[in-house]
Amino acid sequence: MTTARDLALVALSLPTGDVERGDLSLGLAGAEAIDLLERGALTLDGDRIVPGLPVTTGDPLLDAAEAALARKDREKIADWLWRRGEGLAAAYVQDLERSGQVAGPGAGATAEQARAEERRASGEPVLTGLLSTLGVSDTPAGDEENPDEDTADEAHVDAADGDAKGDADDDDDPVSTLLAAVGDAVTELEAQRLRRNIENDAFDNVWRGY
Repeated sequence: MTTARDLALVALSLPTGDVERGDLSLGLAGAEAIDLLERGALTLDGDRIVPGLPVTTGDPLLDAAEAALARKDREKIADWLWRRGEGLAAAYVQDLERSGQVAGPGAGATAEQARAEERRASGEPVLTGLLSTLGVSDTPAGDEENPDEDTADEAHVDAADGDAKGDADDDDDPVSTLLAAVGDAVTELEAQRLRRNIENDAFDNVWRGY
């Protein structure tokens, strides 16, 4: 299993509305980049992605991500997240449902869902960092031991600043760089939503005046 699939499985187990679909798509694109980084399919040069030698991962969606790398140009991480992330959450949901890795309504968790939740509960830094960028607590519901721990919003800010799980102090760490880029993209998407809502409200107010 990949980090991207684990992220999708955890997100699907959350109450509806906890994670915006667009945010999840950006997070999945970042998770894929981390998976490819760990497999040697890419490296980073500052804020740009440098494709490595082609690899076959055995995971169809991750193989599609590898094939989508811009090999002629060193693409900015942010551009990759937006390009690869378009519709990515829906693609993962469809693939997980088709392969039976998510349980239907009223059913218990599948083995893959349970394993992804165990990874989350263990505090594994990569999955935790990605969840934090999406505003999700790193502790599953009911597992909180200290009510004074950082809130999900505080964790979100930390991850967006590249501080997820203490790894962000090392500016040369490529995983921290990718996590920070995901946080920035999610923040930008939220700003776009707010602007759109303001514009829609203003438009409605104009029509109410007639």
